[in-house]
Amino acid sequence: MATINDNYLKLKAGYLFPEIARRVNAFAQANADAKIIKLGIGDVTEPLPQACRTAMIQATEEMGVSETFKGYGPEQGYAWLREKIAHHDFQARGCEVDADEIFISDGSKCDTGNILEIFGNNNTIAVTDPVYPVYVDTNVMAGNTGDAKKNGEYEGLVYLPITAENNFTAEIPGEKVDLIYLCFPNNPTGATASKEDLQAWVDYAQANNSIIFFDAAYEAYITDSSIPHSIYEIEGARDCAIEFRSFSKNAGFTGTRCALTVVPKTLTAKAEDGSDVELWKLWNRRQSTKFNGVSYIVQRGAEAVYSQEGKEQIQQLVSFYLENAKIIREKLTAAGLQVHGGVNAPYVWVKTPNELSSWDFFDKLLNTCNVVGTPGSGFGAAGEGYFRISAFNSRKNVEEAMKRITEKFKV
Repeated sequence: MATINDNYLKLKAGYLFPEIARRVNAFAQANADAKIIKLGIGDVTEPLPQACRTAMIQATEEMGVSETFKGYGPEQGYAWLREKIAHHDFQARGCEVDADEIFISDGSKCDTGNILEIFGNNNTIAVTDPVYPVYVDTNVMAGNTGDAKKNGEYEGLVYLPITAENNFTAEIPGEKVDLIYLCFPNNPTGATASKEDLQAWVDYAQANNSIIFFDAAYEAYITDSSIPHSIYEIEGARDCAIEFRSFSKNAGFTGTRCALTVVPKTLTAKAEDGSDVELWKLWNRRQSTKFNGVSYIVQRGAEAVYSQEGKEQIQQLVSFYLENAKIIREKLTAAGLQVHGGVNAPYVWVKTPNELSSWDFFDKLLNTCNVVGTPGSGFGAAGEGYFRISAFNSRKNVEEAMKRITEKFKV
């Protein structure tokens, strides 16, 4: 008889965003005339940059000519794209990252889950709370946790609260952990980490032989020159960190799919016999075995991000969403709500008023203002009493949503 992976049965009733969709669909069916504005998921709305579109059109034409047609590409990504990433995103910031340490993929969401395949099931794993749900759920699926507790936390994980009391900066754990998930600029709180904060994490990881999984998907939104864009700007990070990046939130590739993971060749972990094993070799083998690479057309589009025209157009996109975040932040603050984030990040983290629960506030905004956000409790126990609003939408929708909230919603 065929059996299943019982770890999937540990997962809570529904992934956060499908549950949001269920509630919104039910409301829409009961209120056919309601004009719902969705500021929930972090999906971009503005068109792909012209430079990327032009490059992909040219690449498509190349696929129609025998002399320039491309079949299977390298699973790690084409060298010309990896070289540009290494130069512009890392080496230009003083980071020691070589092109062959970069692996092109179809999404950092995929990579942050797939990376677990090269690690054992006996690691102690730390996640921030609130946290991007994929980090937790993929560990549940992989068998790295126990069952879910009543507050939503899973047995076997070490939770690091990110709260107003600690300025939304994850505190170093008082115990030894092996794998650490960090995301800065943070999803969902919009908080950032200073160089001193990240140095403390790197020092901890080196002292404890830990590995940091550093999700830098939103680094393009950093406008403060004192805030690091990469973990590799921190001394010693090459020996203890893997970094994940994406073209989704800077270049609008959410529907186009292209991302990257950096695994330094100096990074090692222990085998069962106590020997040191290079993680680069394991990840390279995993990708070569289970992944056929991102399409040539998409990689040409990603390469165009680094052209002069591409850089200018990307900056315009990022500035557009940051202006949305500013509007959200200022309007909600004026409405009397306690607001965090939205400065060096595209997310605004709102304290729910009048001691409303996260889901009660979700329902109230939906029913009163026909505006959708994301309940903070969906990101973890410490997210209860908070609410995430995304700046990824049109200016018209953002302004209308804020108008409705300030006019109809009373704190």
